[in-house]
Amino acid sequence: MTPKTLTEFLAETADQNQGDAPWELENERILEVKLSQQRVWMKAGAMVAYRGGIKFEREGAFEHGASRFFKEMFTGEGAKLTKAVGSGRLFLAEGGKRITLLKLEGDGVTVNGNDLLAFQDGIEWDIRMTRKLSGMVAGGLFNLQLKGHGLIALTTHGRPLTLRVARNMPVFTDPNATVAWSSNLEPEFKTDISLRTLIGRASGESVQMAFSGEGFVVVQPYEEQPFQAQR
Repeated sequence: MTPKTLTEFLAETADQNQGDAPWELENERILEVKLSQQRVWMKAGAMVAYRGGIKFEREGAFEHGASRFFKEMFTGEGAKLTKAVGSGRLFLAEGGKRITLLKLEGDGVTVNGNDLLAFQDGIEWDIRMTRKLSGMVAGGLFNLQLKGHGLIALTTHGRPLTLRVARNMPVFTDPNATVAWSSNLEPEFKTDISLRTLIGRASGESVQMAFSGEGFVVVQPYEEQPFQAQR
């Protein structure tokens, strides 16, 4: 690789303030959020830089009601969210992952908590646990369901792949690689637990998420966290 002069490096990596869009990708791994006396919800620790008068606040214990508070206490999901409030330019990233921006127009999407970077204030959200999971896998699987109007940012290891789900064409995915799915779908779990699984010679695919109906599911080329069948 040919070395760059300092002038070339600064020109090539300078932040790009190209327009008035509230959210813009500086590159595929850094998101710029323009705030003007507004607030945005973000994953705790996602801020890499900012300009202006921006403050960061953790979510209040009962800010979204007692029901949400007790869900957060049980799942631990609430500790992952922080509010950025004020005016300025906020830069977000998470683990060098690729960022995808989605615009909700009254529709909804369910997102794996590991893969949600940020969403605009005003979008409704709730914590959900996938049904029929208790007693099947260790640790559980909790997700965030978002719906309404506004922008959300997802993160993936590499370029995501979206698969359409049709009534006669269900889709099966690795839970560790599953990023998001349309909120009208309720995934179930398909198990392939045999004697080899129990004695430690499993293929690594003993539990799969099963999507049926009409909608979509998004996967990434990476298995993000351990997901094991109960023994």
